[in-house]
Amino acid sequence: MIDGMSSGVAGVLLTWTSLTFSDDLQKKDGLLPPPAELTTQQDHKRMMDLLGIKELRRGADGMRRDVPNAANYDEAKATPYPNLPDPLTLKNGKRVTTVDEWWKQRRPEIIEEFDREIYGRVPKNTPKVDWKVVSTEKQKVGGQEAVVKRVNGVVDNSSYPAIKVEIPLTVGVPANAKGPVPLIMEFGFVFPPGFGASMKGPPKGAPKGPPRGPSWQEQLLAKGWGYAVIPPYAVQADNGAGLTKGIIGLCNKGQPRKPDDWGALRAWAWGASRALDYLETDKDVDAKRVGIEGLSRFGKAAAVTLAYDDRFAIGFIGSSGAGGLKLHRRNFGELVENLASSGAYHWMAGNYLKYAGPLKWDAIPVDAHELVALCAPRPIFISVGSPEVEGQWIDARGMFLAGVGAGPVYKLFGKKDLGTDEFPKQETALVDGEIAFRQHSGGHTTGPNWPTFIAFAERYFKSAPATRSN
Repeated sequence: MIDGMSSGVAGVLLTWTSLTFSDDLQKKDGLLPPPAELTTQQDHKRMMDLLGIKELRRGADGMRRDVPNAANYDEAKATPYPNLPDPLTLKNGKRVTTVDEWWKQRRPEIIEEFDREIYGRVPKNTPKVDWKVVSTEKQKVGGQEAVVKRVNGVVDNSSYPAIKVEIPLTVGVPANAKGPVPLIMEFGFVFPPGFGASMKGPPKGAPKGPPRGPSWQEQLLAKGWGYAVIPPYAVQADNGAGLTKGIIGLCNKGQPRKPDDWGALRAWAWGASRALDYLETDKDVDAKRVGIEGLSRFGKAAAVTLAYDDRFAIGFIGSSGAGGLKLHRRNFGELVENLASSGAYHWMAGNYLKYAGPLKWDAIPVDAHELVALCAPRPIFISVGSPEVEGQWIDARGMFLAGVGAGPVYKLFGKKDLGTDEFPKQETALVDGEIAFRQHSGGHTTGPNWPTFIAFAERYFKSAPATRSN
């Protein structure tokens, strides 16, 4: 059973349902009800009821080794379902042999299954976003001179004024740039001006740690490139209780999700795409050379962004784990059951819960290697940390194997794959092809891999960006 489930959930849901306005009454009176107020546990139980699921299997416990559901870190037990779906075989069994067949037939099939079963469907008519530059000023970013813009995107909420969504975006470019520059967008946090100025440093006499290297923003500026930061939580809250608010709630007029509605990962990706809409209007940015980067749950969102929006030229996917680039069929670290729990289900479509209930992982019609394949022919860099420092919860090998599994699709385009199916030694950079992989010696961060990624990206930013051929 799901831990922490309220015993009064059913009664609360019945009361909530009885207070919900009917569509006819809304139209007649011209009124819309306020957003439904459900706790995460209530909404999770509601989705289980919609799917007819009475019980979910327990997720892996990554903290304790003496419990029956302790996370598996034994590679000999990691592959109960060795056969992955073939990204180049149509549902009718026909083999895909041309790029045209990929774009027109196979890719739409894969997207449909990700939409329905994994990440959820984005509504056909999402609201427009009105972007305005709030401020522009020269700043010192580490040792680099930059022009930093603070931009604000206001989402049109005329269809449901009870929910407001605004997306802050920070954009920095080199102060001495002679024209539009390439740029990497990160899912991160945008702090107000002066934030942290009053924070005290370490106590006097405290031992000093190792010197910190330049930030990722500094490294990009030193290269002559720009950076952008978009905060996902401004687009959609990172919990189930927030699903009737944010952009998902706005599109649903404050009502709970259907089983195939989009989850937070897809919503965050939508926000990044709207930020790219703005960057396409910014004369300081070369919008044909914009990449997306994220770490952990934001790495999941970055992978989804790159897969769905082919305007992004390159991806830097950090330690994305389950729901990102880790294979769903792997019994290693975090599992499907963990994603289906009340703590993470909001990232995914409601239908995803089925694969932690009556169905097993091998019933999922797609897997993470096909998410990588959706990025083809554009370059993607898969980043992970050391198993000793970061831990093994994210399943580094499971993400590497997703890169391996996407290789045939990249080769269909005449591009290079990882070049090996053998997991490389730590700090070995596999960067010769359009799919890249490196396991650094640090923890849960992309930090140590930024220099390698920048060198990898430079190869593509110097040439024409990879785009679809039709």
